[in-house]
Order: sequence, then structure tokens, then C-alpha cells
Amino acid sequence: MERLIFDCDGVLVDSEAIAEATLVERLSAWLPDIDIQVRLSEALGLTTEAILERLETLSRHALPGDALGAIDQEIERRLAKELHAIDGVAEVIERLGMPMAVVSNSHRGRVRDSLAHTGLDALLDGAPIFCAEQVAHPKPDPAIYRLAAETLEASAEHCLVVEDSVAGASAARAAGMTVIGFTGASHVPPGQAKRLLDAGAWRVMGHMHELPSLVTAWRKQRLSG
Repeated sequence: MERLIFDCDGVLVDSEAIAEATLVERLSAWLPDIDIQVRLSEALGLTTEAILERLETLSRHALPGDALGAIDQEIERRLAKELHAIDGVAEVIERLGMPMAVVSNSHRGRVRDSLAHTGLDALLDGAPIFCAEQVAHPKPDPAIYRLAAETLEASAEHCLVVEDSVAGASAARAAGMTVIGFTGASHVPPGQAKRLLDAGAWRVMGHMHELPSLVTAWRKQRLSG
């Protein structure tokens, strides 16, 4: 049986881009004497708490005592709004009725909070979630897609991945899976469709309502090929 694997960050909900934008905005206001964008690029892989501690030591300014909580609340508020930019996700998931999994760069708690705030947690109840802490190298990495397939008891050719990032599409293709690129997320830059195709995406869609017909086409292609 075919399996569907969603990238959480940007397809189901744009948690990664929203989290980064929120950090930059809040920290730039609190620590105006340092270049937050540059400093964040030097802090890949750190937790939000560790990032705040590191940046505060580089600045002449002090962070508010509730900085971590304030950032988390703002991220979750923005996550709740993101579903409107990717509307149709819940209806598509319900209609497809396929075994599914979710992959993400974020940690499990963040993924669960994101899905809950956007109303997708009930629809994805029981769907396995594969996160950065489960593999030696955080996603994008073919290993996380292989782990998802293994857990779903499926071979790579039976897995269809929906990805919005070039790196994620490349990793899923390297794992032997078919990839549908998604350009509907609010952060996707112009020209992303071509980049996704160049990375090996089989098709690219701009709205989640296109997914059922592409799943049907994928099934027909597999049966005929």
C-alpha cells in the first residue's frame, strides 16, 4: 500500500520559517547592537534557550526575564495563522485516507504544538513523527525518510513525499522516493518550482487541493510502469 510523507515545515505548517522570523524580529528589538541574522546563522542546531544565552553574552543589552516564553508564545500565535496561507491541508488529508508520516527539522514537542495550533493534530492522530533528534544528522537527510518508510512498513517506491524545500526534495529522492514539490507556503521564493524540479521533484503544486489528483496520477504511473 502507498504511503504519504509530509514535510511539516512549510507544507503542513511553516514552523521553521516562522520560528526564525520571530527570533530575528524579537531579538533585533531586544539586542539592537548585534546583527541577529548573522549570529543566528552561526547557531545552527542549538535550542532556542541556548541561542538566547549565547546572543545575550554578545550584546551590551539584557534580554527580558521572560524572553523565552514570549518568543514561544509569539511563534505559536503565528503558527496558528499560517494554516490560512496553506489552506486546504485538513480537507486533503481527510480525503486521501492513506497511511501517513510527518518529517521535520523541528523537535517533536514543537511539531506537536504546531499541529495542535493549526487543528491538524486530530487528523494526524497516530501518524508517526520523525524529527531532528531521531537521526545522526538532522533533516534534510535521506536517513529520516528511510526511517519513516521502515516504520510505515513500506519500500521507498511505495512512498510519496510532499516537500517545499530543495534540500528536502533532494534528500527524499536520494532515499528512492517520489517527491511532489510544494510552492504554496508563504515563505517560498520566486523560481522555487524550477529549483524543486531540478532537485528531482516529479511534479510541483501550488495548492494542497491539487494533491489528490497527483496521488491518482502517481498510482497509475506505478501500475503501468
